[in-house]
Amino acid sequence: MKKYIGNLKIYDAAGALLDDFANYPQNNLRSVDLIGKLISFADKHAVKGNCWQYYVAYFIACNVNAFSLACERKQEVSGTLVDVAYADCKNLMDIFNLSSASVFADVPPSVITQFASTGDVSQMPYSQILSEFAERLAKCNGTKAFLNEIIAFYKSYGVGELGLNKAFRVIEKDGKATLLPITCMDSKRLDDIVGYDMQKQEVVANTKAFLEGKKANNVLLYGDMGTGKSSTIKALINEFYHDGLRVIELYKHQFLHISDILSKIALRNYKYILYLDDLSFDDFEMEYKYFKAIIDGGLEVKPDNVLIYATSNRRHLIKEHYSDGNDIDPMDELHKSDTKNEKLSLVARFGLSIYYPSPDQQEYLNIVRILAKKFNVAMDVKDLEKKALSWAMFNGAKSGRMAEQFIHSLLQ
Repeated sequence: MKKYIGNLKIYDAAGALLDDFANYPQNNLRSVDLIGKLISFADKHAVKGNCWQYYVAYFIACNVNAFSLACERKQEVSGTLVDVAYADCKNLMDIFNLSSASVFADVPPSVITQFASTGDVSQMPYSQILSEFAERLAKCNGTKAFLNEIIAFYKSYGVGELGLNKAFRVIEKDGKATLLPITCMDSKRLDDIVGYDMQKQEVVANTKAFLEGKKANNVLLYGDMGTGKSSTIKALINEFYHDGLRVIELYKHQFLHISDILSKIALRNYKYILYLDDLSFDDFEMEYKYFKAIIDGGLEVKPDNVLIYATSNRRHLIKEHYSDGNDIDPMDELHKSDTKNEKLSLVARFGLSIYYPSPDQQEYLNIVRILAKKFNVAMDVKDLEKKALSWAMFNGAKSGRMAEQFIHSLLQ
């Protein structure tokens, strides 16, 4: 295996499990240690089938290099680059088919070829995609076919963590922003959000335009708590992942890292939504000034493949006072209207503002009935509605969230 990896030109195996296998036994690792690493990887990825071939498919899918990036951007790959990629694929195909290598001699073949993970595939969103990719690679009868499958994969799904995962959170490491994949996600779809059809249509239309390369707006979803604002954004991830949509969750204390984040994703062939949940600012918080410049107004232009979607319980995002309406206040700022305009200028940066109001009683009960049917709650409708109203009264509000929590209480 070492000679195959040593011949790779554009695929870098340094630091990968593949490198450990290539340097066995010179790396002082026992075969059982390597098999243990492979099995741990396969179980985490919910692999069912040949775990070695899955791992090699994962290595290919995650290796960011000049060739894989060119394929991701759907550019025509030719000349020296495709020649080098062809030579690498010849070695990768040999590595892919090394299930009988000496390092596997200490375990029954079925441990490698018929691995059955106990992991939950829903926690690893790209597990099924990579399994199908590995199966297609296994059917290739030559290097050219192997190369064509890899090119097709890159063009369909891209390369690396940014291509395979649906969503990311931002973590700070050594003073810089790093995107960490979110693997445990809500599986909710737009149809699971009862009501708010007009609001969902507006969000979907804007998102589709964005994915199709047309002009689209930054979006603010505002309104009462528990009305489905955040759920709508989460559902978008599941609806449009296969169309190239990716979501990056961001908090206001991380706004200083937005420029760094944009530099990481600007040239990738995906559409990114920077998702800001429950966004609001108090008077003393100055982050909103920086945020305004990032959205629209600063010298740095937001890339065409990035939009900002935010949710908030506040219409204007920034805390307001009655005194903001008085232009002259002898005890405070001289021109209060200037302060008011500055506060309102933030929400004006969002081209599309969508209101999510609390449902009235009939709408609330309709949500309860639909959810009861969905979860097979067997109860007389009148009793169901009476209990639902009592639940809302004791818990403080009528909302979609409250209706869902009520139904969950009946299922306990």
